[in-house]
Amino acid sequence: MTSLLELLKLTGLGLIIILPLANPITTVALLLGLSQGMTTKQINREARMASIYVFIIMMVAFFGGQLVMNTFGISIPGLRIAGGLIVALIGFKMLFPVKELVHDITKTTNDDLQNQNKESIAFIPLAMPSTAGPGTIALIISTASTIRDNTEYSALLLKIAPVLTFFFVSLILWGCLRSANAIMKLLGKGGVEALSRLMGFLLICMGVQFIINGILEIIATQIH
Repeated sequence: MTSLLELLKLTGLGLIIILPLANPITTVALLLGLSQGMTTKQINREARMASIYVFIIMMVAFFGGQLVMNTFGISIPGLRIAGGLIVALIGFKMLFPVKELVHDITKTTNDDLQNQNKESIAFIPLAMPSTAGPGTIALIISTASTIRDNTEYSALLLKIAPVLTFFFVSLILWGCLRSANAIMKLLGKGGVEALSRLMGFLLICMGVQFIINGILEIIATQIH
């Protein structure tokens, strides 16, 4: 019973720490901006896959993140700058969308419909860098290296609790993304387009801030 309470305590603490960084609501807004023209089935599939990808990314970051970064010589500032560039690029595409040639919908074939929107947005940008972004990954990697020396809880609890935390984060994200259809119906086409432009601008700002943070970390490291 004590072990179960400790497990719930560690899992709850993990959710409190990660959820503000993961911010599923922001990912919902991003999905709304990028899913124009998608069917309900396609949106639900993207939501499901994004949640699975988030779980996998967090697991890899926790159990092998430091090893991967050391192997490829990647630093936390480098991770932040790369993530910032990706976020800013996505933001520019949302703020200044490329208009497609208008065609007669009655002439659209079944093959055309199947080929439309075949490019998945589940991994990039919904899972990474929107949910499991540079900040989240950096936090998970640093936490993993910190709790290895923790003697307050058993080693088994310190391995199970993160897995449960990542599972619940993915589950919460999936639930939020599944609500995107209802939000789209409420906002209408015009509202979704306006939200897409607004999210594009915010993503550019976030991307630039990621880059600034990465550069400041490099400067601080060089000074010390």
